[in-house]
Amino acid sequence: MTPVLVASDLDRTLIYSSAALALTMPDPRAPRLLCVEVHESKPLSYMTETAAALLTDLVDRAVFVPTTTRTRKQYQRINLPGPAPAYAICANGGHLLVDGVSDPEWHASVLARLADECAPLAEVREHLETTADPAWVRKHRVAEDLFVYLVVERELLPQEWVKELAVWAENRGWTVSLQGRKIYAVPKPLTKSAAVREVVRRTGATLTLAAGDSLLDADLLLAADRGWRPGHGELADADWTAPAISALPERGVLAGERILREFLKAVREA
Repeated sequence: MTPVLVASDLDRTLIYSSAALALTMPDPRAPRLLCVEVHESKPLSYMTETAAALLTDLVDRAVFVPTTTRTRKQYQRINLPGPAPAYAICANGGHLLVDGVSDPEWHASVLARLADECAPLAEVREHLETTADPAWVRKHRVAEDLFVYLVVERELLPQEWVKELAVWAENRGWTVSLQGRKIYAVPKPLTKSAAVREVVRRTGATLTLAAGDSLLDADLLLAADRGWRPGHGELADADWTAPAISALPERGVLAGERILREFLKAVREA
């Protein structure tokens, strides 16, 4: 049987930090949560127990591919229910993991595209270091020598600065994305969709399903046959949609549960 491929973003799509849970219901009606990530001996990310059971069922029925902007090290902290996925996409498509190991040929092809099609990382990093105000920047980070991001105080962050950065980056072949307390600057050729297409080629999947919440997930959703986005995040804030994309009303951790239900329903129909 030809497999169905399910490529899903993780943070604020399937898994949620405490700050992103959006538990707006009365406390006695709050869902039971399963911790799926521990960092420095502290629980960091969660999904509902119901979502965990749905994901376990999904992994049995489809090729599930976690598709994240996280670095490999950050991704490996996550302990999702069910068997480890055969494929995972990290660093926004910069690394394609096969049985947990980065495919060197894929990574080399990504580096070649970046060298040909956009301004170098060093130029973007220098621009951020010289224009971002230490009054609202908490951390400067380089991820996998592929892209950069800042950890900021959102309430102090000037929106005009973000808009100016986006224009500056656009002219150099880079994209800017604001997600929670992080501002990402990512090369345009560095995409989740390109890596997903490679997994489709390798698995022979004839149906691709996807989900994501941020602007960095837009290309992933457009590359899929069907996609879903939650009621929170950059895409929801921009009221972004496309013909094959379903905009879900749920926000927070319950959106992750709903997305997994939609994945399973589509897999069963296929």
